[in-house]
Amino acid sequence: MYPAYIVEPMKAELTAAGFEDLTDAQMVTDALTNTEGTVFLVINSVCGCAAANARPGAKLAVHYAEKKPTKLATVFAGFDQAAVAQARQLTFPYPPSSPSMGLFKNGKLVYFMERHQIEGVSAQAIAKELLAAFEAHC
Repeated sequence: MYPAYIVEPMKAELTAAGFEDLTDAQMVTDALTNTEGTVFLVINSVCGCAAANARPGAKLAVHYAEKKPTKLATVFAGFDQAAVAQARQLTFPYPPSSPSMGLFKNGKLVYFMERHQIEGVSAQAIAKELLAAFEAHC
């Protein structure tokens, strides 16, 4: 598990942009399955592709979206273990990966971006892909 002093600034990048920090399994269940509309979930990470690609891409997409998710949420891999485990249950059949991002509509996963779709891809390209998902589902 990563120490809080490393994780907190990385969490703050998303919470400052309006993402709710889900820190336990019940919060994840409530946010993802008990919310009408759409929930955009970022499974955050300490890795370089989260810093350079995933977090900036997610923030760009939310900022520029005409059709926005109803709710923004995030969990942090390697830190909020129970929350991440529950998020991964709800993103099945996709294998665990971080960073990754999912869009839920009325409690069902309708879109998922895995780490291999993030790693080495620009934040702008990630945002463009997310914008298409928001347009289709929000």
